Amino acid sequence: MIKAIIFDFDGVIAESMNMKADAFAHVFRGQPEDIMQKIITLHLNQGGLSRYEKFRIIYRDYLNKSLDKHEEERLGQEFGDFCFEKSIKVPYVNGVEDFIKNNYQNYMFFIASGTPHKEINKVIDGRELRKFFRGVWGSPRSKGELTKMILKEYNLKKDEVVFVGDAPTDYQGAKEAGVKFIARIPPKGHNPFQSDEFKIDYKIEDLTTLNERLKEIDS
Repeated sequence: MIKAIIFDFDGVIAESMNMKADAFAHVFRGQPEDIMQKIITLHLNQGGLSRYEKFRIIYRDYLNKSLDKHEEERLGQEFGDFCFEKSIKVPYVNGVEDFIKNNYQNYMFFIASGTPHKEINKVIDGRELRKFFRGVWGSPRSKGELTKMILKEYNLKKDEVVFVGDAPTDYQGAKEAGVKFIARIPPKGHNPFQSDEFKIDYKIEDLTTLNERLKEIDS
C-alpha cells in the first residue's frame, strides 16, 4: 500500500513552468533568437533540474563562455527575484487543492523540488501549504538523493512511496531510489517523456485523476 507521495513543485503543484520560462527569457534577454529557443527548450525538457545546472549548460553549450561563481550567483539572484512573487500567485495545477486537503491525513506528503531549498520553503509558506507536508526540500540535492533520504528518515519501504513529477529528473530520481513514478503530462503542454528511454507506467493530465492512479498502483 502506498503510504507516502513525493511531489515535484513546478508543473505538479503549481502551473509555474511557463513562468519559469519567462524568467529564463528575462535573465538571458538580448541573446539571439536561436539561442533563446535553445534555452527555453532546455528548461522545458529538464524542468526538474536546478536553475544553476541549467546556467552551466547554457554557458558551456550555447554561449561558449566560462561561468564563474560570482556570475552564477548573480544570475540565480536575478532569476529568484523575478520568480518569487509570481511563484506565490501562479495558479495551482487542476485538482491540487482538493487532493491535498482531502488526503494529507491519509498519506505522508513531501516536496522534492529543483528550486533552491530556501526559496521553495519560502514559496510553500507564502502559499500557506506548510501544514500539509511532512517535509519540503529543494536543490542542490538531486531528486534521487532527496527520495532516498525520505525513505531512510521516515522508515519507508520502496513500494510504499510514489513520486509525482513532470520532468526527466523526477523520473530518474524515482528510478534511482527504486520508487514508482507517476508522470504529469498536460494534454496541451510540452511532453518531455517522448523518448524510448522513458518507461512510464502511470500518467495523469492533472491531479484530478491522481486518486485513480494510486488505486491502480495499490491493486
